[in-house]
Amino acid sequence: MHQNSSSSEPRKRLSFKENFGFGLGDTASNFFFQTFNIFLLYYYTDVFGIDAAVAGTMFLVTRFWDAINDPIMGLIADRTKTRWGKYRPYILWMAIPYGICGYLLFANPDLEGAGKIVYAYVTYSMMMMAYTAINVPYSSLMGVLSPSSHARTIASNFRFIGAYGGGLLVSMYVRGLVEKLGGGNELLGFQYTMGLFAVASVILFWITFLTTKERVQPPAGQKQNVAEELKELVRNRPWIILFFAAVFSTTFIVMRDSVTIHFFKYVVKSGDEAVFLGMDKTSLFLSSGKFMMMLGIFCVGFLVRRIDKKYLATTLTMITAVCLFSFYFIPIEMYGLMLVVNCIGSFMIGPTSAITWSMYGDVADYGQYKFGRRSTGLIHSASLFSLKTGSMIAGFIGGWMLSLFGFVPNQEQSPGSIWGIMLMFSIIPAFFAVCKGISLWIYPLDRRKVLEIEQELARGSGR
Repeated sequence: MHQNSSSSEPRKRLSFKENFGFGLGDTASNFFFQTFNIFLLYYYTDVFGIDAAVAGTMFLVTRFWDAINDPIMGLIADRTKTRWGKYRPYILWMAIPYGICGYLLFANPDLEGAGKIVYAYVTYSMMMMAYTAINVPYSSLMGVLSPSSHARTIASNFRFIGAYGGGLLVSMYVRGLVEKLGGGNELLGFQYTMGLFAVASVILFWITFLTTKERVQPPAGQKQNVAEELKELVRNRPWIILFFAAVFSTTFIVMRDSVTIHFFKYVVKSGDEAVFLGMDKTSLFLSSGKFMMMLGIFCVGFLVRRIDKKYLATTLTMITAVCLFSFYFIPIEMYGLMLVVNCIGSFMIGPTSAITWSMYGDVADYGQYKFGRRSTGLIHSASLFSLKTGSMIAGFIGGWMLSLFGFVPNQEQSPGSIWGIMLMFSIIPAFFAVCKGISLWIYPLDRRKVLEIEQELARGSGR
């Protein structure tokens, strides 16, 4: 296997500096992505003033278009040749457009009626296209940092520590920043807050570019053929299964996050009073969950050395599903119990997400082993395609279910509306979590098979 243009053995172990720098890229991504997951449906319905069904339809249309862009960007990145590599240049080039588009989403021009809807469609579409242009190469970068599956798993751990760190900051401080920076005006508060996040994201992406290096190269003489690469992708059974696992995973996470504020505002009816470290009940619930996800990441190394990551991820996902399902039965006055159950479920999500995403590097190895062609960018872009598809499903279901059950923003909700929010906060996410667990159970690349593929590729005998 020709993994590096130099004659030296490619470095398998990555330094702390490189792992840490790589992880900061997902912190940059999640300053916006987690804000979208947690606040965007609330922002559109309760702040910007768009009907819930209109917002749901917008999520369906824009995320469908955005999902189509992912494989296209993967094919482009795979064909890029620069002195910085195939994928790193886009992290440098697209950082500023990414920050600008994210800010424009919350820029709040003085519009009414249809003007608001058009502005939401245009800015959200622009933002997600910028997200694709920088995150497909960023995700692909993990597959070429090292030829070692174990090293990629460690890099994935750092990535998700960075991701959950960004999510933790968002869940802890966005509500407070919106209140303080906006002086009680949520429109201005979101605008200023996202301006800060935009600047921070640009800086963090540039750090990722400066601290990482691409080491794994396609086989010497590999020919590019779009039709054949797409055909090989759909024949790659491990990728197909991971695709559905990622769709189910993103659907249950995004759906639950997107109605968390609605749940506490309209079902629990918690106010804005601080309950811990200046956070209200909603912020504490969200931030404690993100913290537990980060804590779970630190256990990945210990766990994967002892348990095959396929079976480990399956078990943890099923425990998460039980925790989600139980929220339907927890009395709304038992906030402490909600925190405990949410922390348990979130702790299980942390290792599961890192393990699942590290599997895409194994899938790229499998593709080269099976078909003699390495399409790292296409495979990782296809993973983002599944993420966008899950977000599309969650956003569409969330917006339309709120409308279907009679949700009216900033009003006392009907029993039907309360029930609908409860379903989206518990039963429906639990169903998708179970579907993810089943997908991971049938995933065919266990530890023995991955090691066999690594050894075959190292001997240059992939077929």
